[in-house]
Amino acid sequence: MKLATLRVNGSTRAVRLDGDRLIDLGAADLGEGAAFAPVVPRPSKVVCVGLNYKNHIQEMGRDLPRYPTLFAKFAGSLIGATDEIARPAETGEFDWEVEPAAVIGAPVRRARGRAAEKAIAGFTVLNDITCRDWRFRTREWLQGKMWDSSTPVGPYVVTPAEPPGGVRPRLEVALGVDGEVMQRDNTGDLLFDPVALVEYVSTVVRLDPGDIIATGTPGSVGHARDPKRYLTGDARVVAEIRGVGRVENTVAGERAA
Repeated sequence: MKLATLRVNGSTRAVRLDGDRLIDLGAADLGEGAAFAPVVPRPSKVVCVGLNYKNHIQEMGRDLPRYPTLFAKFAGSLIGATDEIARPAETGEFDWEVEPAAVIGAPVRRARGRAAEKAIAGFTVLNDITCRDWRFRTREWLQGKMWDSSTPVGPYVVTPAEPPGGVRPRLEVALGVDGEVMQRDNTGDLLFDPVALVEYVSTVVRLDPGDIIATGTPGSVGHARDPKRYLTGDARVVAEIRGVGRVENTVAGERAA
């Protein structure tokens, strides 16, 4: 089953894809009941995982972590599957990161095993756009990751029954810029799978329906290339996960305050 949130006449509606038809589910969005709005427009938490693919860890010159590396985004960072990505005037190093994201469907705290599995409502596509120059200003990641209107997510939430592997899905992920493939990998390279992440994150904080856990990106980000490569104005960025969906966005400039 594929679920989405549509913008309709200034509001939003939760819908289900049935063939080529979108069926209204009787709720305003998937967080209540999930052109496309972010699948969950106002999640209480967007928890992201850095350094979760072995090849990406190695290309960034890091050791394999013992625990998940967590940071956060805010609801204002999220945009829909076809919205423009706002490139801040303050950055010169605007980078891409395709990621599978788990959407939480039930409140959990300190979940283990089956409880953590049942908490996963499904999966969606997220492009964790990053201002690398701001990211590396300090050892903390937040200021490079939380920029307004920078993070496409959607267009659907695909329930765990669809992808092979269920709540530990085996997914092919890819990202292209202006028609050129930049990233291509599969979730077999993950250190911490979605169930392990629900267990870990819910130990720290209660996870609520509609919360999002972005599971990390594979290698070949722009910052790790030689020469380095970043997103500029009018670039067309397509992040795709086979069997889940794709977000396709144009980078647009944003004026400094």
